[in-house]
Amino acid sequence: MGDLSATFTLDEAISSIGFGNFHVLALFFAGLGWASSAMGVTLLSVIGPAVKSEFRLSSSEESMLTSVMFTGTILGGFVWGYISDSFGRRMSCIGILICIGGTLFFVAFSPGYVYLLFLLFFFGFGASGVHVFASWFLEFAPTSSRGSWTAAISFFYSIGNIVAASLAWVIMPRLGWRWLTVSSCVTPLSVLLIGCVIPESPRYLCMKGKISEAYKVLEKVALLNGTKVPPGVLIFSPLIQKDEEHASTEVGPLLDTIGKKIDNSRSPFSSLFPFFSRKLLKTTLLTWILYFTNVFTYYGIIFFTSELSVRQNRCGPPLNVQENNQQDATSYENIFINSLAEMPSAVIAAAIVDRVGRKRSIIMTSTLSFFLLLPLVWHQNDIATTSLLFGTRLFVAAGMMVVSVYISEVYPTSVRSTGTGLANSMGNIGGVVCPLVAVVLVEGCHLGAAIAFFEVVILLMIVCVLMIPVETSGKELRDVLLNDEK
Repeated sequence: MGDLSATFTLDEAISSIGFGNFHVLALFFAGLGWASSAMGVTLLSVIGPAVKSEFRLSSSEESMLTSVMFTGTILGGFVWGYISDSFGRRMSCIGILICIGGTLFFVAFSPGYVYLLFLLFFFGFGASGVHVFASWFLEFAPTSSRGSWTAAISFFYSIGNIVAASLAWVIMPRLGWRWLTVSSCVTPLSVLLIGCVIPESPRYLCMKGKISEAYKVLEKVALLNGTKVPPGVLIFSPLIQKDEEHASTEVGPLLDTIGKKIDNSRSPFSSLFPFFSRKLLKTTLLTWILYFTNVFTYYGIIFFTSELSVRQNRCGPPLNVQENNQQDATSYENIFINSLAEMPSAVIAAAIVDRVGRKRSIIMTSTLSFFLLLPLVWHQNDIATTSLLFGTRLFVAAGMMVVSVYISEVYPTSVRSTGTGLANSMGNIGGVVCPLVAVVLVEGCHLGAAIAFFEVVILLMIVCVLMIPVETSGKELRDVLLNDEK
């Protein structure tokens, strides 16, 4: 590994290598993983009326299509996190792409309703694991720009939404829903080819005691970036990492000795214990509430964009439930236009997350969302309604991108993906609950009350951020829980 008289840490190596060609390729791989999930979710959300007509489903059976998919996301978030922390980021990414691409392909050949429900469950299961791509990329990024580049992955999610809306606009009226789902599996299966050659996270390898493999990965990254790994021996001492409350000046051993102490096999249930430890309990509960309220608000804004803007504030049942049996080109055009709100969201999130800090960025975007949504408690004209909802969705989406970065950073490497997966599962519960609450309020002709309810949820989100004890901006990633944190 070089001059044995010198040593360097993993963070020092990553900072020395810098952000270069490898990171651009890694960003595209992780981003396309997110885009694959976004495309699938968007496309499957627009085929409901066509599936209902072909299989002669009732309205409740049609709604089950979405419910079953979200049920899969609730379970999958935790499971993929556990697999990632136990067996590797790379293996998880490959498995997620197979699950997404494979199920989308077979959806196109669904012979009946029950078979389709089964596939949608597994699609949701796979789509909920895309947080692993962010964890993988995060562990390659230098500390100084980690937040901005990780938030940039969300830009690909927005692109996936727009591409999916474009495909629906072009393909659905002409070729039908089966050809639409076939077209959507091209991206994840193509990204799968890249997944076969990507390296494992060096931070994960170090956690498993595989120093030599981690060093080789760093050498490959440095070669692609046109830089060099620092001279000396790579050391990794996760048990003496500093944080706000703990510090040590003790020199740690090579990971070849320490790794064997921290690399123990965990069952899925025992992997939950660290999140309820004395040190992490408060952070865990607050991040769960934060992610739940964020996703709840996000889907609420999408719902109100349809209800208040398209239907021009007319009280009645939600769009696409009691309306026409099939969607025409105009409805797909509206989906396309509304999805454009998330393009600037990714730019805003990437621009402020490192400069302002994670917590302040979430507070800033949530506050702007609150004030943009507030006028809709009262009746507004169609132009004002559309503009206010567009702006609200922009800042809610930007805030959710920063939340994703924060949650990936706040947990140590040993449980990072599991912690992120659990938070995603809690957020997906918000996605399930949101339409139920919104539909009840809207169908009861209480549009103003529905908006006010979501304003309260945004305030709860802000309070959670203020109570979270840790700011991760500009700090090195932690790798394990300290002894008194367990």
